[in-house]
Amino acid sequence: MRIDIITLFPEMMETVLSESIIGRAQKKGVLEINCHQLREFAFDKHRHVDDAPYGGGKGMLMMTEPIALCFEDICKNLDEKPYFVYMTPQGNVLNQKKLIDISEKHNNICVLCGHYEGVDQRVIDELVDEEISIGDYVLTGGELPTLVFVDALARMEKGVLSEDECFTKESHYDGLLEYPQYTRPQVWRGREVPQVLLSGHHENVDKWRREQSIINTAKKRPDMIKTADLTDKEKELAQSIIDANDAKE
Repeated sequence: MRIDIITLFPEMMETVLSESIIGRAQKKGVLEINCHQLREFAFDKHRHVDDAPYGGGKGMLMMTEPIALCFEDICKNLDEKPYFVYMTPQGNVLNQKKLIDISEKHNNICVLCGHYEGVDQRVIDELVDEEISIGDYVLTGGELPTLVFVDALARMEKGVLSEDECFTKESHYDGLLEYPQYTRPQVWRGREVPQVLLSGHHENVDKWRREQSIINTAKKRPDMIKTADLTDKEKELAQSIIDANDAKE
């Protein structure tokens, strides 16, 4: 997978993305991430990439041409148009389903980090394939949302994590939250690890984990139960947890 990032702060992005799992994946050649300084595609000596919005109002707006030139240069190097994502509070809220969909359909992805009061609408209309948000709030720029998006997307690329199970068994991947997990010591401040996890009986462990995953989801995110793939018996279990929570309130 190759990911190109258009940003005003490439050093900030590279510092984070060169560390830990994502950094190691790049060194192994499993992942390629390129950060492009948007100001290099400005066409005045002061390298301006923003201007006042038509119609008045506070703040500045990112201009069309530097973004277009940078994106076209990326397309030229790739010899194809990558899937172009713009990180904005107005976008579709990011979730695991969307990440899976993008990772399965696209091997080349470009991400635009917004700034100031946003981006000239004509860039969005002409070039952007999808607008994505990481939540219903506003940050000072698109770099942090882009880092979240890239990290969540890249970790599903084959070879980034040691095994696919490292992400397929996690919260949200299958529509449920993850089951509780435990490590040593076996007893901590009077709290014991569930005995089933010490039994060595893999079938019972899997059954317990599935049940706990459903219980966890019903308690913390009952809205997810509606779309989860559950058997009739599992639906009954989930509903009993939801009803018990409602009775407490």
